[in-house]
Parts: sequence; structure tokens; C-alpha cells
Amino acid sequence: MNALVTPTPTVGPPMWLLAEVTYRCPLHCVFCYNPVDFAKTEQELSTDDWLRVLREGRELGAVQCGFSGGEPLLRDDLEILIGEARKLGYYTNLITSGVGLTEARLDAFKAAGLDHIQLSFQDSSKEINDFLTHTRTFDLKQKVGDMLKARGWPMVMNVVIHRLNIEHIGRIIEMADELGAEYLELANAQYYSWALLNRDQLMPTREQLKRAEEVTNEWKAKLADRMRILFVVPDYHEGKPKKCMNGWGNVFLTVTPDGTALPCHTARMLPGLSFPNVREHSLRHVWFESEGFNHYRGTGWMKEPCQSCDDKKKDYGGCRCQAYLLAGDPDAADPVCPKSPHHSEVVAALENAENPARQAQPLIFRDPKESRRLTADTP
Repeated sequence: MNALVTPTPTVGPPMWLLAEVTYRCPLHCVFCYNPVDFAKTEQELSTDDWLRVLREGRELGAVQCGFSGGEPLLRDDLEILIGEARKLGYYTNLITSGVGLTEARLDAFKAAGLDHIQLSFQDSSKEINDFLTHTRTFDLKQKVGDMLKARGWPMVMNVVIHRLNIEHIGRIIEMADELGAEYLELANAQYYSWALLNRDQLMPTREQLKRAEEVTNEWKAKLADRMRILFVVPDYHEGKPKKCMNGWGNVFLTVTPDGTALPCHTARMLPGLSFPNVREHSLRHVWFESEGFNHYRGTGWMKEPCQSCDDKKKDYGGCRCQAYLLAGDPDAADPVCPKSPHHSEVVAALENAENPARQAQPLIFRDPKESRRLTADTP
């Protein structure tokens, strides 16, 4: 009898494994990228499940592992997971608000071999930082920054930029410099999940964005010898689609708290796609064989105007989640593209941001009760 021959995969391995170990979080950020229905995810993967995921990811060829949430510090086994990832040869990264981070726990992470911690701030002022998270965390974050530097980790900061803090961007950069940050990501809000609910409140004007980029460039020149600053322009304002996660199912593999595997952290919202769970399938099956990961690979799935576009192999049609949210069709061209028949949705949102008399609803803070209320009628 001939041995069964496994066909050679036509795609490369995932390079980045994102372990979203929990949706639990002490913060209530109005721009959170966790799904609006996160409260329905109650059962989290066990320690053994995560250890298996880490091993399988490394066997596939993944080289970087990020631990995120929610707030990953709420997992009591985080030290174990970090230690195993480091032993397997991953470059390890913890993405955290810093809430719950103690001297003892940082020492444990250091002993486990954690390579990198990214600390999030919401603003340069205590008042706005604490308002946006609905918590009192600003002073704590300052202390955490000092603790990271004392242990020799590079100081890496992330700040989500939007209408409520964009005019403070110079002071935000100055604060990062005072804390000794070596890398600062100024990530303009992208409008999915909770940020989409709050878009009318969060969308900056064109003038605000232009001025913020100018201020950032001035600081880049000033701090070039000691800090790298990345300014991420929001899709709506940039006017051109980006490759979804550097290409759907091409680089990134996300595993959510309940074990659902996704090609990007918001893909679960897309209708008509089945995404496998790591409790039932190996990561090899997930990456190479599952319908969810293969569906938007390449260009064969595209409709017009994408199919005949000269840029289709540069942007791969843009973001599938944005297409679904704005056009109601995940197969459509990303509406941020001027060629999209649904581009008027983006234009209307931008025009609304310019309107001083716009009627924005009150901010909706990320909260389990709000999650249940907003998704009460969904299965």
C-alpha cells in the first residue's frame, strides 16, 4: 500500500502568533478592538491548551509571539506561557495596560525570558487618560514605565490617537521622552468594534490630523537619536486601502480566548465564514486547510472594481471587515478606496467630522454590561 502523501502547502507559514489570552480587562476604553459581543466569551483556553498552541505554532514556523487581551495580566498562568514560548524560541512580546503589574511579577516575567513589553497610554494628562478608560490608571502607568526601564527592557509605548487627544500629541511625545521611551507608536483609531460605535466622537478633522502629523514630524527630527516614532494614519483619511494584516492568512495568526483561530483579530464578525477552534483542530489544519483562512487568500475571490485593478496585488482589496461594516458585503472593495461604489460611506463620515454642529451620541464605554445590552438579540 502506498503511503499517504501530504500535499505541499501553497502558502508560507505564519510568522506572528497573537495569543489573545483573555477578554477580561479592568479598563473600559471607548476605542477597544475587542469584539462588541466579547461578554459572550466566557470560557477561556486552559493552560495546557495554550501550551499546545504555542508548540504547534512554533512547529509551523512562527517566530514571534504576542500575548494580549483584554488585559493578559489577568491570566495567572501568564509566566508559564511566556516561559514556554521563550523555550520554544519565540521572540516574546507582552501588550499591556500595566494595570496589575507589580515588581514581583515583572521579576517573574524577566526570569521567564520575556523579550519586550508594550505599555499603552491613553493621553498625556491624567484627566483625559483616566476619562477614556473610565478608570484611575495614569499614575500607575507612570510607575510601570519606571519599573520596565529599571529591569533593562526597552521602553515601548502605544497611544491610540483620536479626536479627544489628537491636539495633545506634542505633549504625548514629550511625555514618552520623559519616560525614556525608545519606541512610540501613535496609532490613529481604526473604526471597528467599540471605536465604530463611538466614531462620531472619535473621528478627527482633516486639519487636526494634518497638524498632528506636522507636530509628530517636528518631534521625529528632534528626537531622532533616541526615539523611533511611528505615526499610523487612519484608513478613512488616507484614502487608499491597506493590505489586510499584510495579506489575509499570510503573516498573522490570532487565537482568541475561547480558542477560535482568526487571520485577523476582528474577522470573527464576517458572515458566511467558518473559523476553526484550536480545541478541535491543529494549527496546521487551521493555517493550511481551513475554509476561513483560505477564503480571501490571493485574488481569485475578488469582484469588480478590484478584479481588474492594477493595485490588486498591492492592497488585496483592502480590509474585509471594513468592507462588511460599511458596504454590508465582505467581498466588496474596501470603501476607503475611491474606486469603491460604497466610498460615499467614508466621505459622509469624514464630512460629519468637519461639521461643528454634528450630533454625536454619548460615548459608549467598553463594559461587559454594555456588551450584553448591545448584543442581546444576537445568537
